[in-house]
Amino acid sequence: MNQHLKQLIELSKIDKEIDAFDPQIEAANHKYESALARKESLESSIDGLEEEIKEELLKRKKNELHLEELAAKLDENRRKTAEIKTEKEMKSLQLEEEIAKEQISFANEEIARLNKIIDARSEQVEELKGQMEEIDQNLDSVKAEVDGKLAEIEEKRQSVFARKQELVSQMNQKGLAFYQKIRRWAKNTTAVPVRNQACMGCFMVISDKVYADVIKGEEIATCPHCGRILYIEEEEGAEA
Repeated sequence: MNQHLKQLIELSKIDKEIDAFDPQIEAANHKYESALARKESLESSIDGLEEEIKEELLKRKKNELHLEELAAKLDENRRKTAEIKTEKEMKSLQLEEEIAKEQISFANEEIARLNKIIDARSEQVEELKGQMEEIDQNLDSVKAEVDGKLAEIEEKRQSVFARKQELVSQMNQKGLAFYQKIRRWAKNTTAVPVRNQACMGCFMVISDKVYADVIKGEEIATCPHCGRILYIEEEEGAEA
């Protein structure tokens, strides 16, 4: 097999190894990022609940102020009772008193309803804060675990990078440029094997002539359909 072709095939395999580190890094980070996302979600939920509690407290305060106004009104009506001179005035005061009592009853019911909401939301906040505290306690150990895994991956990746740099330093620059041009769109399928006379990049059958050139391996052959670099695997070559 042509030495330049061997180098291109080897470079393709190394690049594939390098690209395979990305999902490993993503998977390692996922655990820590999930914990952070959960914490942020809890913080958002707590903020929402606390804002709701503030709104309910404001409503309760308004009702309490309204109760004070109604109580003052009833006291005033009692004072006026001693000054009543006509039946019409008496009925008017009685009507005002009935309305005020109804409003007091409604305000008390509303305050009781709001208190239930405030208590329920406060319990939810405490529960979520407990969950967030648990996440905070575990976050450092998760981070340490992830950092250890990333360091291990990085060590392996640097080793593969070193192999690539050594190989690239030995390669013909024209052939390397040709490879990089294909890799820009073909990614990890820049150099692919031929199996059963078909390109394993586009899965199209190649002609007998191209197949013969690939088997010989004397020159760099490309797929006439997709343009990827083709090579024959040892087993396929033996059968051919």
